[in-house]
Amino acid sequence: MANTVHAFEFLDTDATSIPSVCVVFGRDAFLRSLAAEKIRKSVLGEDPDVPYGKLAGNMVTWVDVADEVSTVSLFGASGRRLAIVEDADPFVSRYRDELEGFLEKKRPGGVLVLQVEKWAANTRLYKKCNEVGLQVQCNPPEKKAGKKTSLDMDALSKWFVRRAKEEHHAKLNAGAAHLLVEMLGTELGLIDQEIARLSLFVEPHDAINEDLVREQVHGGQLQEIWHLVDAAVEGKTAEALDQLDRLFQAGEKPQKLYGQIAWSLRRFAAATRIYQRGRRRGDAVSLRDALKEAGFPNWPKALEEAQRRLLALGQIRGGRLYRQLLELDMSLKGSHSQEARGRLALEKLIVSFSKAMDPPRATAQR
Repeated sequence: MANTVHAFEFLDTDATSIPSVCVVFGRDAFLRSLAAEKIRKSVLGEDPDVPYGKLAGNMVTWVDVADEVSTVSLFGASGRRLAIVEDADPFVSRYRDELEGFLEKKRPGGVLVLQVEKWAANTRLYKKCNEVGLQVQCNPPEKKAGKKTSLDMDALSKWFVRRAKEEHHAKLNAGAAHLLVEMLGTELGLIDQEIARLSLFVEPHDAINEDLVREQVHGGQLQEIWHLVDAAVEGKTAEALDQLDRLFQAGEKPQKLYGQIAWSLRRFAAATRIYQRGRRRGDAVSLRDALKEAGFPNWPKALEEAQRRLLALGQIRGGRLYRQLLELDMSLKGSHSQEARGRLALEKLIVSFSKAMDPPRATAQR
């Protein structure tokens, strides 16, 4: 395997030999997260509880990083230390000379992983890392036609078909994958989440096809629904109600909107239960771990935002979400099946997230 590879190639390869310095670079945060996780498993093994250093690039110093990778680990099959510097662009700017010196020396003990968005190919650091390290490029795949480059839709669709099978245990038609990219753009994490949601609509032996995508995915509308849910759980009731009103004015029906809204809210409900169950058992489970287990995208910015929203939601409201959604689903199929009553039911759901609706003890339990 070449020292600089695209994320698709790296993720599809058995990475048995990881060098001392790895750079995961590019504008797609989802691919950066997947590549860093593959490196972690290659160095430390499959056990997610093996400790390693996860450092913030805007705060960590070179001394901290050097210490993290220079000692022998007592954990993991390889005995190697691992330090991942997230959002490392400012770290690279501050310590470019130190990194160049680090690459000059053989470091058999630890592994340093830098997650950066920008990684210029004309720098000494890039060229040196290309010689002795590993560089994983994390942009959506492109193809050349003469002097012009364009998105490689075929490569992207094939990757999502394979990922749907391996990660979501779902069959995804190539045409449906192509359509998802056309409708949702090149934010790969967003497409992956939508595939996970669509997998709930099909039987195990059926495939996600173009008809299902056209019926359930609405491009910009889908993002608007997610913004609605984010505003609701943060207690921004007026903003969430305004967004809901716009969707109704666009002709959407309460029952259809409920399915999309409920899918997002169930992840917050699941994360709350996972966190509370772990605490009752005495496990040292963090909110971030609970969010990842509940199905939130496993990359830093997405987890940070989800954690902030879960804290705003609080344990009381998060704990009663499953029952709320079940009751709402039953009412939309019965007493609130008429459009006006269905709309009222969704509005009441959003209002229920208002901080004013919680009893005073909720603040202490967050």
